[in-house]
Amino acid sequence: MPNQKTSSISRRSFLKSSVTGLAGAQLLTGTLIHADPEKEKLASSPSPIVRVLGKTGLKAPIVGMGVMNADNPELVRKSFETGIRHFDTAAYYQRGRNEEMVGTVLKELGGRKEAIIATKIYISPAQRSMPAEQVKEFYLKTTEESLKRLQTDYIDILYSHNVPDRAWLTHSGVLDALQSLKKAGKTRFIGFSTHENMSPLIAEAADALPYEVILTTFNYSLADDGSIFKALQQAAARGIGLIAMKTQCQQGWYREGIEAANKEMYQKYYSGTLINTALLKWALSHPFIACAIPGFTSFQQLEEDFSVASNLAFNAEEKKFLQDRQIKLAMQSVCQRCRQCTSQCPNGADIAELIRVHMYAAVYNNFLQARQVLSEIPLDRGLQVCRQCASCQAECSRRVRIDRRIAELKTIFA
Repeated sequence: MPNQKTSSISRRSFLKSSVTGLAGAQLLTGTLIHADPEKEKLASSPSPIVRVLGKTGLKAPIVGMGVMNADNPELVRKSFETGIRHFDTAAYYQRGRNEEMVGTVLKELGGRKEAIIATKIYISPAQRSMPAEQVKEFYLKTTEESLKRLQTDYIDILYSHNVPDRAWLTHSGVLDALQSLKKAGKTRFIGFSTHENMSPLIAEAADALPYEVILTTFNYSLADDGSIFKALQQAAARGIGLIAMKTQCQQGWYREGIEAANKEMYQKYYSGTLINTALLKWALSHPFIACAIPGFTSFQQLEEDFSVASNLAFNAEEKKFLQDRQIKLAMQSVCQRCRQCTSQCPNGADIAELIRVHMYAAVYNNFLQARQVLSEIPLDRGLQVCRQCASCQAECSRRVRIDRRIAELKTIFA
């Protein structure tokens, strides 16, 4: 779950449906979603709102930490001291160093029992054709390595990471491994993370699979997507714990058209805390979301994000921001990973994955992760293929400037 903030010029992002201002917590998403002011103290409160993660029974403040892009142990330490208890990492983030950092800090603080540690196991798509038994062995081995790096005897939530389709969701090797690890006490609960095809995957998991937690993309760019709301509500009703990532997406949509068209509005909306708090509040104002894991990388961003944990009421400026026509238009520049662009390339480039590489490199400034994702794309579908064209002619079904993203990617990896 990639972090959501790093570069000052592309620090966060999102928007696209409408928000009603009635009590600051009633959102238009096809249906009105009402948070309970009495139950959750939506007005200012010195204490963070705490929600239960489905049938797991795990409780934590609604704002956690997506640790992926953070590399400063003091930021993890300050997060815990501020009140954050949910820390999300992965075995392959920073080649294991991300887990090591989380484990070391929590041990030094004596905070392991108070913390919820979530980590992930990832096998690249190119390797997912290996026999089921090998997949299972990879999961078992990787979990043991994660436990050592995290300096703990158990993981609270263990995810199968980056599930894109039904085949991987229901893969026997994956499910056997996760269930074996839970039975052995290596993890308390099992789940999966998903960035694409979310609605059908969440619906199927809720219907008949053993997953107990789902980490999914959920943000304002999906506000008009009735299918994702239906799937999430169904999953929550069946006791699956739902955690939101990419809540303040940073794909640079707001830089395209708005800055030049209205410099004053650009400065007002994208400088300071307004964009960050408005988008995070929007995601968390849906009661079926138990927690969000924004990926802050600075102490200022930590302060901004955690301020939302005790107060989900929109202020006047946040309501205006979310209702702005230009903002809603700009939301269409957020990539939904529908992959319709990839089929348009005459040379077979995997445009959707290259856009993901661009996100890590140009938005998160996480070049290690960008290079890793780039290396996983087959050479005959990678950036080298794009160099055959002066500019990309593929067009997004929304408003993503694919040509601009690919051109920037060529420059970055020149």
